[in-house]
Amino acid sequence: MNRTKAAKERAPFWLRWLVPAVLVLTWLGLAGVGGPTFGRLEEVSSNDQASFLPASAEATEAQDWQAKFRDSDEVPGIIVIENSEAFTPAQLGELAALKTSLEDLKLGSTVIGPIPSKDSEAVQFVVPIASSDEIKEAVKELRDTVNEAAPEGSQAFVTGPAGLAADLTSAFGGIDGILLLVALSAVFVILLVVYRSLLLPIMVLLTSVFALCASILLVFGMAKAGWIQLNGQSQGILSILVIGAATDYALLFVARFREALTHTTNRTAAVLTAWKASFEPILASGATVIIALLCLLFSDLNSNKALGPVAAAGILCALFAALTLLPALMALLGRAAFWPFRPKLLPADQREPELVTGLEGQKGLWRATGSLVARRPRTVWVASVLLLVAAASGLLQLKANGVPQTDVILTASNAVDGQDALARHFDAGSGSPAVVVADQGKAAEVLDRVKADDGVGEAYLLGQGGVPITGAPGSPAAPDVRDGKVLINATLSNAADSLEAEETIKALRAEVKAVDPGALVGGVTATALDTNTTAQHDLVVIIPVVLVVILFILMLLLRSIVAPVLLVLSVVVSYAAALGVSALVFNNLFGFPGADATVPLFGFVFLVALGVDYNIFLMSRVREESLKHGTRPGILRGLSVTGGVITSAGVVLAATFAALGVIPIMFLVQLAFIVAFGVLLDTVLVRSLLVPALAYDIGSKIWWPSKLGRTPDTAPDEPLLAEIPAR
Repeated sequence: MNRTKAAKERAPFWLRWLVPAVLVLTWLGLAGVGGPTFGRLEEVSSNDQASFLPASAEATEAQDWQAKFRDSDEVPGIIVIENSEAFTPAQLGELAALKTSLEDLKLGSTVIGPIPSKDSEAVQFVVPIASSDEIKEAVKELRDTVNEAAPEGSQAFVTGPAGLAADLTSAFGGIDGILLLVALSAVFVILLVVYRSLLLPIMVLLTSVFALCASILLVFGMAKAGWIQLNGQSQGILSILVIGAATDYALLFVARFREALTHTTNRTAAVLTAWKASFEPILASGATVIIALLCLLFSDLNSNKALGPVAAAGILCALFAALTLLPALMALLGRAAFWPFRPKLLPADQREPELVTGLEGQKGLWRATGSLVARRPRTVWVASVLLLVAAASGLLQLKANGVPQTDVILTASNAVDGQDALARHFDAGSGSPAVVVADQGKAAEVLDRVKADDGVGEAYLLGQGGVPITGAPGSPAAPDVRDGKVLINATLSNAADSLEAEETIKALRAEVKAVDPGALVGGVTATALDTNTTAQHDLVVIIPVVLVVILFILMLLLRSIVAPVLLVLSVVVSYAAALGVSALVFNNLFGFPGADATVPLFGFVFLVALGVDYNIFLMSRVREESLKHGTRPGILRGLSVTGGVITSAGVVLAATFAALGVIPIMFLVQLAFIVAFGVLLDTVLVRSLLVPALAYDIGSKIWWPSKLGRTPDTAPDEPLLAEIPAR
């Protein structure tokens, strides 16, 4: 009889073995193709800042005109050789011979130099590099050649746009290996602590890694087809986001699977029960993050537009892996996945406890938290809000208006040191001039205005063959004219990537347009300025769009208006607090000169979208329990059963984003801190105290206008709460 009953309860063979095996093999195939593609992302990746600007930006228009005056897209490399005292005539002769060696490298067009400084303690060469795709290799050749030829006792640097780009590329070099290794190691250790199991952490990590492989394949295909523009920062964020999100979704599914195993001995039935229970919150969570990320397509900055679909593709793959691969692995392993602490089958009378307060059957930290929320809900949520508002006051010290490119790289950089040497002996903007495109008939007047600016060291019209019109013997008498326009190069007194140089560009634009309204000012500094301006505009446009989208999704999920509005407000306050604390840390602890203009926007998108994940995990379970037991008991029950999962998920996500800090790029280090700290703040304070206490204080009205919101709900008396025994 028992065997017959067991046979009836047993799932059919195709469901127990065939479907899980096919799913696992399918994901193995995707990983087998996507894994090797990881090393090929450099083929479709670019870190050229100019390519990120919209076509409407003035620097972009100036760049398009500039291209008409030259035959190639050369990038200048600036060589600076510095001595502690004036170079002797013999040493200058040696350096003059270096020009031949540099030209023999055949990296681009004519090498300019040697140009001695006024104090005779430095010499400068300008070496055009023809291919922006090979800058790193070309700069290495230049450094090797110059170091061999530099006089004894002198120092040699390769800087300028080419040198800085090469060092930036080298700094991003750890994204493929070190970043992934650190992130996976951190997650593995956390999962070992959470599950106290050897096999389950490996299964969860396999889910994350396979999801990453699939996303790499998808992103590579989109970049290869020209649909997106991939760069180093998008690539690093993709890896972290996929690992963190896939692990979070896996934690939710595993929690429901473990719970289901306490109700049945049939592993297939447990998987199906867990899948049905976790499908809606995981799908809603993933959809929320995907749609929020796709809101970046409204950005005018192409780098932001690129990150949107790249990160959304990663979340999509994480979503599918959590809902297909992980359930398949659990269906094959069953209770063995939790070895050596396998979940035990509970007696029938303990599986669905009757709730009066919501604390029945709970113990430890989450019973204590629930008890605090139930006894003093208003005190808890008011204190939480005041603490968040106090932390948010640090926003006043946030300096997110861009930083010089020389400050972006946090490790030792030959190019950064070279910029300092350049500023000591020459006009600091040498080799990276501002470019003014003016009407031919107003060229002389525009040139006079440019020369008169205090931030300009020297300026000249471009003559035929790219030779400057200086009035010296051999220089052309007439400017190079293309479609009625002339080109003026202006060497800035300040370093091209400095904030002072950006102020000069603003002044130049106002001055030259007063003479020629159609004039354009571009160049390296103008590109950085327009990038920062566009990023700040994006912040104002995208934040409202993301909030509206998230609010709409929460309304659909929770069938309520009040709860979603409160949840979105809690996430916004949490974001402001995280940014406020981050500003204090950046200024006073790390000593950063400022923050990239895109940092607040990226921090908002990730913190709000991912913070809503935890709202969904919590409130979807609270609603489920409220339908069974009433709102207030349901809140405490939902808090207690999801508390451990949400906390673990928050720690995992914080650890994965913190791993971005191993890449020595200021933007990534700042984003790592903002998201990691923000997620922990959201997990520990907002999701564990603020939201439950606020919901408990409001009661069933939080579900308005749904039917559940019209159900009377009263809080149990304090004596009744005190009498509930801990088990």
